[in-house]
Amino acid sequence: MNFFKKIKEKISSQTETVTEKFREGLTKTRDSFVGKMNDLVKNYRKVDEEFFEELEEILISADVGVHTVMELIDELKDEARTRNIREAHDIQPLITEKLAELLEGAEGETKLKVQEDGLTVILFVGVNGVGKTTTIGKMAHKFKQEGKKVLLAAGDTFRAGAIEQLEVWGQRVDVDVIKQQAGSDPAAVMFDALQAAKSRNADILLCDTAGRLQNKVNLMKELEKVKRVITREIPGAPHEVLLVLDATTGQNAMSQAKTFGQATDVSGIILTKLDGTAKGGIVLAIRHELDIPVKFVGLGEGMDDLQEFVPEQYVHGLFADVLDEAEAAEN
Repeated sequence: MNFFKKIKEKISSQTETVTEKFREGLTKTRDSFVGKMNDLVKNYRKVDEEFFEELEEILISADVGVHTVMELIDELKDEARTRNIREAHDIQPLITEKLAELLEGAEGETKLKVQEDGLTVILFVGVNGVGKTTTIGKMAHKFKQEGKKVLLAAGDTFRAGAIEQLEVWGQRVDVDVIKQQAGSDPAAVMFDALQAAKSRNADILLCDTAGRLQNKVNLMKELEKVKRVITREIPGAPHEVLLVLDATTGQNAMSQAKTFGQATDVSGIILTKLDGTAKGGIVLAIRHELDIPVKFVGLGEGMDDLQEFVPEQYVHGLFADVLDEAEAAEN
């Protein structure tokens, strides 16, 4: 089955609502990135060295990442030679195909590891200001909608107002918050939350943590301690360590991912505010350069706008017009 039909088939098996959310959420990136790519194809009739140099600049400006872009350009040059592609218009579907391949990983790797029986513990990490607490609230709402019994752990005991912010979300989605006083030991809060989750037969425990990057060494030690307490109380937990990143910060988000990845064995990334940036190529850079799957993306402000990341939806959200044209040409 060719690439375009494969994308279309996977899209058709998902709801129109999800497809529309990705299309709308990626509008800024699509208008900027795909718009520049269309202009490039119009300006250069032939595929030559100058064409690839311009394409390289467009990809880097979309935050696809320098290392990723260099590899991608080399692959495109090789493919163009192999397939004897000389017209700029003919290479556009190939660019789309190669970008989609960058997102391909193991089957099901973007899915959350939720325990069928017993408690699932999900630890959220990330610097202050990326939307971590809001993301936890939206995730709690998602699990509640699925009929799960959810608890929240207020492990960010240092940032002013963090506990109260989580409590507001708890009230909004009708989920209890396990907390201690501001300034308490985060590991002690986690211990209390784990005991509460076990005694109340909760299905899901979502754990907030501190994010003071200016005190990096202490923060990482603190996260390691929290993780040890969770693992001691529930072997195999945390089942997910989700790093929350702000898509609008671009390459800064990449450096955060590297720092947190060294301390906490990050299993997945949640990329917030993807709808607010024209540099949505950061998704490709994270997947390719860090080899960490993006599991959720924020595509709006609403309670239901935290969406499971579906690679095909991302590609379709960016390149729907290109895919339609290529499919029509093949038929």
